[in-house]
Amino acid sequence: MKARMPKGFGKPDMNALMRQAQKMQDTMRAKQDELEATEYHASAAGGMVEVTMMGTHEVTSIKIKPEAVDPDDVEMLQDMIAAAINEAVKKIEEASAEELGKITGGMNIPGLNL
Repeated sequence: MKARMPKGFGKPDMNALMRQAQKMQDTMRAKQDELEATEYHASAAGGMVEVTMMGTHEVTSIKIKPEAVDPDDVEMLQDMIAAAINEAVKKIEEASAEELGKITGGMNIPGLNL
C-alpha cells in the first residue's frame, strides 16, 4: 500500500517564493541607496592627503596639507592623491559587500558583485 502525502506536499509555493524574492530585492535596493548616500573618508601618507567620496564613487572633497606640496616632487603628491582615492574606493566596496552579503546570506546572485 502506498503512503499518500497531503496535496501540495513537497511542491514549492511559487507565490510565496516570488514574494520572498521581491522582499529581498526591495531590501537590497534600500541598502544600496543607503550605501550610495554614505560618505567615505580615506587618507594617504599619514593624513597628508584626505579624500571624501560618496558611495556612488563621486569624489566630494580632497584636502591636501601644505607640507605635502613640494614643487620639485609633484609625482609624490599625485601618488598620494591616487592612494587616498583608491583607499576610499576599497572602503566603499568592502562596505557594500558586507552589507549586501548580510541580506543575501552569502548566496551567489548573478549580476551582483559581492
